Amino acid sequence: MKSLKLILIFTSVFAYSQSNIFDRLSVLDNNGKTWYNIDGYSVTSEVFNNSFDEKGLKKIFKKHNITETDLKIRDEKIDFNNYFITKKQNIAGNIFQTNNYYFVENPNNTTTVVWFIKNGITDRETEEELVNKIINNQIPRENFVQLQIQSIDFVGRKIELGNSCYWSYLNTVQCPYFGEMNWSIHKTLEDAKQSIENQFNLTKTRKSTKIASENIVDVEFEGVPTKAKKVIVEFTGVTSALAGMSGGKSLTVYYIAENVRNKNISCVMSFWNNDLINPDTKLPPLLEKVMNVK
Repeated sequence: MKSLKLILIFTSVFAYSQSNIFDRLSVLDNNGKTWYNIDGYSVTSEVFNNSFDEKGLKKIFKKHNITETDLKIRDEKIDFNNYFITKKQNIAGNIFQTNNYYFVENPNNTTTVVWFIKNGITDRETEEELVNKIINNQIPRENFVQLQIQSIDFVGRKIELGNSCYWSYLNTVQCPYFGEMNWSIHKTLEDAKQSIENQFNLTKTRKSTKIASENIVDVEFEGVPTKAKKVIVEFTGVTSALAGMSGGKSLTVYYIAENVRNKNISCVMSFWNNDLINPDTKLPPLLEKVMNVK
């Protein structure tokens, strides 16, 4: 009986906590930088030819708006000589963005900068593990995605997109008149829920937007019955004029956090009122690939 209980406990932990960072990581090389998506973070790494000394770091600090008064500490959990700097930035209302910088002396005796950006609670343990994997060149090639996309790996399932879609950001797919969605895989479901709530709060606080309606609806997301927050957003001022140029007047947004195929995912899907909307499903083609509304 004790063995059965242990099996159930470990199964439950595995189902709701993804401790392997490679199970949650997406990577894209673009224009000399490498971009990463994990746990709702936006992460970049960039190698500079500057040496890891006062003269070399001065130029890199300036490029990243790091001042002499910013606290610079050594992170002992990083395998290489380094400085860690954290800064918070107010982006709207009471919403703050955390910027965590790791300036690291790499094996080539130059400097690699790994920059983590996140709204909400950060996780130093995950950051440190990813930094070490980056500097040690231990990121598996299967975690990399192509810049040009005809299909995506969506929580372990291949989705064909055709030729009309593109990355507007890593793990953000935009398909003109077919819809848009962004997603991230998280260590815990609670972190996924916080991620979509942060995105919703950011939308609410923008001066150029107005929440026309907000309600909870029953959906099936990747075969899993769940609930989504459905929001209709209208735009004002200059943003309204720009939206009007494309013919769109309002944006319908679905916010979902769920455990899918043993992975905790946050996903935000949206479409304009003048997109190609199926009259039966009330959804455009991209959203139809992952969700149906009950």
